[in-house]
Amino acid sequence: MLKRPGKDEYAPYYETYISKVPDEDYEVFLQRQLDEILALFVQFDNEKTLYRYAPGKWSLKEVLGHITDTERVMSYRMLRIARGDSTVLPGFDQDVFIANTSFDEVSIEVLLHDFKAVRQSTLTLLQTIADSAWSRQGNVSTFDITARGLAYVIAGHAEHHVSIVQERYL
Repeated sequence: MLKRPGKDEYAPYYETYISKVPDEDYEVFLQRQLDEILALFVQFDNEKTLYRYAPGKWSLKEVLGHITDTERVMSYRMLRIARGDSTVLPGFDQDVFIANTSFDEVSIEVLLHDFKAVRQSTLTLLQTIADSAWSRQGNVSTFDITARGLAYVIAGHAEHHVSIVQERYL
């Protein structure tokens, strides 16, 4: 079972996300979270998926696309660090990502399928990471983080956005 990362395994910024991951079997939580996200977003019709709770805020489709894009980026970082690659990894600008997508033009079904595929890929990747590799540390955009820290960021980041959807879009 993947244990929770120590505070020395990630930058303080990520505590917001990591603190949202419950103390339970990490992979079981990721699978349950996948099911919950699919159930949450499938209930919205096409008109509702374009809803923005305030000017300049993302649509529901953009929120889902952002969760998916971020999981892709964090999984890639986790892979590189777990495999011992010491290359400094760049940051990414979520607003640039959103500005250069067409999420609002894609059906919610396609976006849900994409999220499911990415999450299943993350779950499979976890199976290929040796126990000793979880504590490997790498550098992402000037801060150090372990593979384990990134795994928890993935789950906590998704949980963060699920909370926003439940609070501001429902």
